[in-house]
Amino acid sequence: MHLDLTQGIIKEHMFKLAVPAVIGYFFHTMFNVTDTFFAGFISTQALAALSLSASVFFMVLAIGVGMSEAVTSLVGNALGKKDLVRAQHIALNAMVFAIFLSILLSIAGILSVPYLIEALGDPSYVQETLDYINLILYGAVFFMGAFFFNAMLNAVGDTKAFRNVLIVTAFLNILLDYVFIMSFDMKVQGIALATIISEAIVMLYLMYRVSQTKLWCGLGQFKYDSKVIKEIAKQGLPPSVNMFMMAFGMYIITYFVAPFGKEAVAAFGIGMRIEQIFLMPVIGLNIATLAIVSQNNGAKAFGRILPTVHLGIRYGWVMSTVGVSAFLLFAEFFSSLLTSDALVIEQTALYLRISGVASYAFVVIFIYIAMLQGIGKPAVIMPVSIYRQVLAPVVVFSTLAWLGWSILSLWLGLDVIIFSSALFLWWYGEKKLEMPMEIKNDD
Repeated sequence: MHLDLTQGIIKEHMFKLAVPAVIGYFFHTMFNVTDTFFAGFISTQALAALSLSASVFFMVLAIGVGMSEAVTSLVGNALGKKDLVRAQHIALNAMVFAIFLSILLSIAGILSVPYLIEALGDPSYVQETLDYINLILYGAVFFMGAFFFNAMLNAVGDTKAFRNVLIVTAFLNILLDYVFIMSFDMKVQGIALATIISEAIVMLYLMYRVSQTKLWCGLGQFKYDSKVIKEIAKQGLPPSVNMFMMAFGMYIITYFVAPFGKEAVAAFGIGMRIEQIFLMPVIGLNIATLAIVSQNNGAKAFGRILPTVHLGIRYGWVMSTVGVSAFLLFAEFFSSLLTSDALVIEQTALYLRISGVASYAFVVIFIYIAMLQGIGKPAVIMPVSIYRQVLAPVVVFSTLAWLGWSILSLWLGLDVIIFSSALFLWWYGEKKLEMPMEIKNDD
């Protein structure tokens, strides 16, 4: 399958790419929601452990996610130029790169986890966190492989494969969680094992689907190309840092939330998982925008880039309005689905009502990041991410902690940080969009 995104109606392409991706990522998020649901049967400590583990593990995966996005951009640009041989060459080198990257990140994660956990200073859920994270880190290769194979499929316009396999494995994960926890009493280790098995199936299926596309020319055609690896690293570093900083930012938030108690930490973890469900349409629009912009940039069809970006923003804001309204009306109900602890429910509802408003800013951030990657100008993503995820939170949250203000002030401060980042990316992105348009006009 190869969908030519340089021709046809942009709105139709957006729907064809975004809707399957949204469904796929919805079921991918259901992995986390399912794990949180079963952790609630174990204890509040287990919920807190999964909350902390999510930020730690995502720091490991973030590098792979960012590098895989570079693969979508590079392969998409090659296909836009009608250079299939080049696209195949990039894909093969990306597969080998993914294997070595996953090994390196697994080792780095295992070595750093004890120090990250110790820094929080709350021993009440340390053992549960180690039991979960140490096991799941060994399965990083399956997550990494899934990201890279899916990136290649996105580049050729196939977002349905990811959707289909995640629907199946999401239900499999529910079954495995139930068996490992309720029948074998494996506690959080059972949750980790269920996730690893499900993710391995996802990777193997996506690898099979890539083998059915024009990108697959057989391993016998592989020729190591250091220039391709360097280009993947060059384009992948800014989004990797962005994703890593998102995960590290989660850790920083957890660090400042921890003094409010394990219930607050558990609430933050539950709130993020609920929030992720409502952000799924934005993820789908991000994927669609990256694929469309990449192919059209490669084909020098610059006039199709700006309408793609603005269309993604409009659709995203409509979805954000639905999400914010739902949080305002049903925050306690959503929270109660994942825990019976009254204090955790109260804290989760507060987070959703305040931080949920930032979904409008996330739309702008995700769409403009996709656009900048698609046109090969991702450098600004890194400094913006460092500001949004590290510098601003540390300064703002430290000040609020020094003032002794409540947890409400943390969530309000988080909104301010996210909206300021979105405004800058909007301004910068519009400026960059003028460059390819000028080139087109000169031609």
